[in-house]
Amino acid sequence: MLVFGFIYLAFLAGAAEIASAQDECLPTRCGNGPEIRFPFWLKGHQPDSCGYPGFELSCSTTNTTEMELQYPITASKNNIVIPLRVKLRIQNIDYKSRILSSDQMNVPECLPRQLPNVNSSASPFGVVTVFSTSGFSLFNCSTSSNNSNETGSGNQWPVPCLSSPGFQVRYLDSGYGISDFPISACVKIYSISYVPSAVFTGQDQYDESYNYVQLNWSKPSCGNCESQGKYCRLKINGTNDETECVDIPIQPGDDGSSNKKAIIAGVTVAVVVAFVVLVVLSVIFILKKRKKEEQKKFEKFVEDYKDLRPIRFSYADIKKITDQFKEKLGQGGYGTVYKGKLSNDILVAVKVLSNFKGNGEEFINEVSTIGRIHHINVVRLAGFCADGYRRALVYEFLPNDSLAKFISSGKQLLRWEKLEQIAIGIAKGLDYLHQGCNQRILHFDIKPHNILLDQNFSPKVADFGLAKLCSKEQSVVFMTAARGTIGYIAPEVFSRNYGNVSYKSDVYSFGMLLLDMVGGRKNFHAAADDSSQIYYPEWMYNQLEKGENIAIQIDEEEQNSSNIFKKMAIVGLWCIQWYPADRPSMKAVIQMLEGENLPIMPPNPFAS
Repeated sequence: MLVFGFIYLAFLAGAAEIASAQDECLPTRCGNGPEIRFPFWLKGHQPDSCGYPGFELSCSTTNTTEMELQYPITASKNNIVIPLRVKLRIQNIDYKSRILSSDQMNVPECLPRQLPNVNSSASPFGVVTVFSTSGFSLFNCSTSSNNSNETGSGNQWPVPCLSSPGFQVRYLDSGYGISDFPISACVKIYSISYVPSAVFTGQDQYDESYNYVQLNWSKPSCGNCESQGKYCRLKINGTNDETECVDIPIQPGDDGSSNKKAIIAGVTVAVVVAFVVLVVLSVIFILKKRKKEEQKKFEKFVEDYKDLRPIRFSYADIKKITDQFKEKLGQGGYGTVYKGKLSNDILVAVKVLSNFKGNGEEFINEVSTIGRIHHINVVRLAGFCADGYRRALVYEFLPNDSLAKFISSGKQLLRWEKLEQIAIGIAKGLDYLHQGCNQRILHFDIKPHNILLDQNFSPKVADFGLAKLCSKEQSVVFMTAARGTIGYIAPEVFSRNYGNVSYKSDVYSFGMLLLDMVGGRKNFHAAADDSSQIYYPEWMYNQLEKGENIAIQIDEEEQNSSNIFKKMAIVGLWCIQWYPADRPSMKAVIQMLEGENLPIMPPNPFAS
């Protein structure tokens, strides 16, 4: 029986090779990369007749999928198309939506210096998304006073390949205003949209957040074929590269009847009975193998989730996870949050965005920021959906809602020891964002609603829609407009008279959050008749400075916890000093909160 099994498997392999030789245009791929089929074709494995002109792919030495193409860059003046040849590492191909996703760009050459003289045919691709920026403006900074060796500062950099000793060109990220450009004598030349910064540096960048781009194509239009569950191909005997829809081709080995015929043709009458038995055993073997593969795929999915590798879901996946959006958890200006399930053991919260600007700046911030960090006090991102115009974020589910629910209800729902642990956990999460990541992450929206609590009431910082990334060496963050929630925004975010915007702006927001936890603004009642006119933090400072008791609810069983809320109040007042330089770092905040003794009183921030 075992001998017949080997004969059977040998014939199956032979039949697969024959079928593969008969159809060179069957879908293929590079390693574990995306499926390659029309309009794309694989160089070195398929003839160019299998694809559409300009859609050539290749496999790299590491078995990743690559594509060399003319990147679609258009300058503002006269809509000049710039012939920049780049090599992209292809991450995903969505044939139905006609979107090509890449997470790495190799720029072998820089932009040509004389843009007005460019005369080139248009690229077959258009830009859908560039995660790092939406574009740049080029400036001629060739005056004698500005033609120096300055290296630039974050948002404006020289362009070496466009510059010479007498002609200096710099670029400005479109995310900044013209007021952020420090050299006033420069003259704007062009605006160039939807291009990663690697184009200007002339160097490869391997950080996926700076290289993630999405391109689409309009021709050939195969979306109708894909929506019908069919494949697209060049029309036989057609003209002008016409296409047609065909049924999905049967891969070698999928058609049991043809395999059976190939096997029967190669065996003798003497083994017919044994062959029938082998077919039955083979079917059972294939079914078991398929079940094991499906189980392994599911286990890998769960493992990816546990390892915090964000997974890209389709919109159909999102509907399945949420059971057709059955249970709503909350709603706001950003969209709606639904409860979902990845498996019987893993619950998630799915935030479906209904209002995003441009290419979805808040969505891009959430994915590129939270997708790269891993900390017990930062909410986990399981995956995201960017399916056409639909945007969604899939988080771990936290059953105890937000901190706002427990500090603004008018009742003392949590004991002071637990509130102290929550405060320390939030501080550790912020310290990780400021110091523990490769790049410093500034949250800019710390408030009770954005602190979620798990089943053990451990806090997790959430909602990174307004977050901003910068290097750890960068002490100043450039902003074109204030961001955050009124009451928690640091003074310097409104006015630079108080200092520069930096990670100390998050420290201020954390201080206001601590004072909320101590007093609960909805609970606050001062003894004075005009209590509605008293600024709560100032009243708190005056009470502590006088050494008077603070009228805050304390259960009889918690009398020994009076030092906890005093400690939290003092730390909060340290954090809300008007000038950023007077505020402690989050590491110093953690030391004060974890210390046994009360910190010293800070200077009075309300004195002047």
